[in-house]
Amino acid sequence: AQAAIDAFGGLQILVNNAAIRRQQAIETMSLDEWRAVVAVILDAAFLCARASLPHMVAAGGGAIVNIIADMWRGFPGMAHTGAARAGVDNLTKSLAVEWAHCGIRVNAVAPGIIMSSGFDTYDPFFQKQFLAMKDNVPARRLGTEEEVSAAVCFLLSPAAAYVTGETLRVDGAGSLWRLHWEVPD
Repeated sequence: AQAAIDAFGGLQILVNNAAIRRQQAIETMSLDEWRAVVAVILDAAFLCARASLPHMVAAGGGAIVNIIADMWRGFPGMAHTGAARAGVDNLTKSLAVEWAHCGIRVNAVAPGIIMSSGFDTYDPFFQKQFLAMKDNVPARRLGTEEEVSAAVCFLLSPAAAYVTGETLRVDGAGSLWRLHWEVPD
């Protein structure tokens, strides 16, 4: 928070977008692995929001956007991520109510399957699986980083002055219809 104030003269917006990508089934996940993901996603969102509060109050208000994920039907293979993101969704709603009287809006953006700059870091098996996910999205394509960014910018802007406690899904209706986890017989 202080670094932002030093660099920009104040702190009125915050985007919580920290994450660790670790695909793993629960039965092979250690408690330390679980805690590492929860710390980076949920704990960091809490800590950054709390550190921003006095500065936003001093500025007369502000806006926070938390980046979560399409975790509405569970997150098999990444349950730690899904649980942490669901926690951030609830934190978003809780802070929206607690801080509304301070003029602070708190919202979230839930990206669906997004073709991001991180795609090249995925192993070839997951890249193939990831690209095939477009077939399970009603829009029949993957989203873009620019589409997620536009949603974030809207929620930070005066155009969303009366929007707080909401989660905007940027997912081509994917959260409404899709399968992404194979269930054995």
